[in-house]
Amino acid sequence: MSSLVSRRFPLLVSLGLLALLVTAAGAFALNHYFSSQNQQPTSGLPGGPIELASTRGDFSLTQLDDNQVAIVTFGYTYCPDVCPMNQAVKKQALAELTPQQRERIVPLMISVDPERDSLERLAEYTGFFGERFIGATGTQQQLEELASRYGVIWRRVEAENSAMGYTIDHSSSLYVVDREGNILERVLYSSSPEGLVTALRTALDS
Repeated sequence: MSSLVSRRFPLLVSLGLLALLVTAAGAFALNHYFSSQNQQPTSGLPGGPIELASTRGDFSLTQLDDNQVAIVTFGYTYCPDVCPMNQAVKKQALAELTPQQRERIVPLMISVDPERDSLERLAEYTGFFGERFIGATGTQQQLEELASRYGVIWRRVEAENSAMGYTIDHSSSLYVVDREGNILERVLYSSSPEGLVTALRTALDS
């Protein structure tokens, strides 16, 4: 019996290592794929209108004044890390601008999880970061059409052993857009607000 176990042990170890390598490779590939979506050039993205139900009623970019811009991100309120970081970065970036500059900026978060993110939940979530923050969402069809124009991808990941039921992998860039939906700047995800501050100042000065 002991000889049988001793013969099987190297095989079990090898299979275990192989499983770990496959899992790690899959995680790396997935992370690389979603990260690469944040590196598409702005010039290749049409952007365009954003018209969705929001925490402030029906929202449209056309409601912005000519001298205003919006900071647009896509995510969901159950997101454990990227989304709260993006909202915190928006808040930090706004704090580094002058009061006059802040008046010209509309922070907008678009939820790609309409199944769970009601407008009430979005209002509570965005309100935590500041009274100027707006949350919006729409039907699956609306979101898919909008995301395709902004180069955003996401996918639902079932989490059978989690109380959440599922998570969502999604692109994490921040978009600075004008009232016509022109993407003026696309900022890569970061825990630092400096890139967004620079993008906002550039957009406001243009």
